[in-house]
Amino acid sequence: MRLPNKVTTYTNSIIALFPNILEALEESDMIPKELFEQVSLGKGTMGDFLSALDCLFALGQIEIIEEGRVLHYVKTDSL
Repeated sequence: MRLPNKVTTYTNSIIALFPNILEALEESDMIPKELFEQVSLGKGTMGDFLSALDCLFALGQIEIIEEGRVLHYVKTDSL
């Protein structure tokens, strides 16, 4: 997992993938393969993509819908 630090810039870290992943999932639920094809056009490897999904899941921003095996963006109310 590449997080931003002295050596790794933000644009080369997995955190830079978060906005693209969330924007794509905000439009519609997708299976991971479709999401990878849409989001990762020249912006990282499969490992980076999976690490970004792991982080977003741990942060509660996405969830997995078991019936369709799709990823879903969790919309939260800001109070």
